[in-house]
Amino acid sequence: MGFAKFLGIGSSTPEKVLSNVDLEKIIDTSDEWITTRTGIKERRIAEPEVATSDLAYEASIKALEDAAVDVSEIDGIVLGTITPDHIFPSSACMLQSRLGAKQAFAFDLLAGCSGFLYALHAAKGMIEGGDSKKLLVVGAETLSKIMNYEDRSTCILFGDGAGAAVLSTSDTPGILSSCLGANGDDWDLLYMPAGGSRMPTSEETIKNRGHFLRMEGKEVFKEAVKAIQASSLQAIEKADLTPDQIDLFIPHQANYRILEAVRKRIGLPEEKVFSNLDKYGNTSSASVPIALDEAVKSGRLKKGDIALFSAFGAGFTWGAAVVRW
Repeated sequence: MGFAKFLGIGSSTPEKVLSNVDLEKIIDTSDEWITTRTGIKERRIAEPEVATSDLAYEASIKALEDAAVDVSEIDGIVLGTITPDHIFPSSACMLQSRLGAKQAFAFDLLAGCSGFLYALHAAKGMIEGGDSKKLLVVGAETLSKIMNYEDRSTCILFGDGAGAAVLSTSDTPGILSSCLGANGDDWDLLYMPAGGSRMPTSEETIKNRGHFLRMEGKEVFKEAVKAIQASSLQAIEKADLTPDQIDLFIPHQANYRILEAVRKRIGLPEEKVFSNLDKYGNTSSASVPIALDEAVKSGRLKKGDIALFSAFGAGFTWGAAVVRW
């Protein structure tokens, strides 16, 4: 049995910036209020004609170039998203077609903000099991499409973007551990009510704004801190390491207070935590791979370093992974 490792990483974010000052003109809020409570200063917003698979394509091209891998070598595509181009077919199939990866299988994976880590875990298993040699793992979102810009509790938090990674079989361990978890009892604390089989689209669902994201922020915050802490420690222990051996913690970029609470509970110094939350807000499945790409490109994560990834999302779902870069 072989191991799975990262060969390359890439990301893509829209050019349009929606700052806190811009939001002041739309809703009853302020830059100071948003910054103090979330750490977010701005977020990226996709143009109306740009779909999730478009951002995924741009990130994937960059990841393939970074890995020096031709698309013909990719055996499969796993795409984490909660904002697919269509309910069906999968956005992974749209991406496969645009890339020209005719030989690759493709599927979407829906795990909220934990989507990339769920996809990473699945890809790791396929590579280590011998079924695949090279896989494209993507987290991509256009959350602005499901934002109610009259709800100041949610629209200030989320942005658009995509991150992609090329994973390959290896003789030496790259992904040292990964673990997942879920608690479906709390599904209604973070969800989109309408558009599925439970509440099909109708004049009433449109009138009642049922096609926008809804969240109970305080409850989600509490569960996120507990789950990210627990899964992070589980992944570290599973990798037979201790927290002090982690060189860089790259958590899901949801709220700086969550990041700070988890950092303290794990026992990591501030300089070992990577955050780009201020620039992009919460990009859900794209959060960890975008941050990973920036950490690598900026030199914060170097060859041989050990990184910890962790995320928490709708479902509830959560996951963590320890990687030797």
